[in-house]
Amino acid sequence: MGRVRLLFKNVSEIVGTKNIGLLIMVDEFQQNQLTIPCDKGILYQFEMRINRAPVVSKLLPEALWSIISLQTDLHFELVIDHIVDGQYRAILYNRETLQPVAIRASDAVLLAYIAKIPIYASSDLMRKQSVPYNGGSRDIPLPVNTIDDAMLQQALDKAIKDENYELASNLRDEMLRRKRKDEQQQADEDNNSV
Repeated sequence: MGRVRLLFKNVSEIVGTKNIGLLIMVDEFQQNQLTIPCDKGILYQFEMRINRAPVVSKLLPEALWSIISLQTDLHFELVIDHIVDGQYRAILYNRETLQPVAIRASDAVLLAYIAKIPIYASSDLMRKQSVPYNGGSRDIPLPVNTIDDAMLQQALDKAIKDENYELASNLRDEMLRRKRKDEQQQADEDNNSV
């Protein structure tokens, strides 16, 4: 599987929403970006670290990573390789044993940021999900297939409130696509259990 090294570029809030943020990842050449939705908690975690809050060195992720890095010679990498149920799938690998551990994508980015662990996206995922990176742009494109159901509903409600009917239509179509997929999976499971 080919893969692309990702670098953390920025974090942004989605204006008008309470609990949705975006983590902007770029390839090494800063030509393409992958946008990873996150919740308010991850936004806060990044804000503290970007602003170098004094308390950061005493927080649990930093303390645990300090213990791990001082006590072992383990080497890790993170790979984002697929979308499952509207969320990026991320895996933490021990590079020697290739032992995988599933991790939420936004947490994977935070861990990579804290521990300087390399983070990659599969080439296939980058080809399907990335967009050209424009560092000067204020607009951040986000594929709707990467927003979980709760965030999707929030975005739909806001689009309707703002009378942005084209966006509302696209969001509704994604919700219907997911519903049909869930119904098909349930039907397949029912047929297999008979």
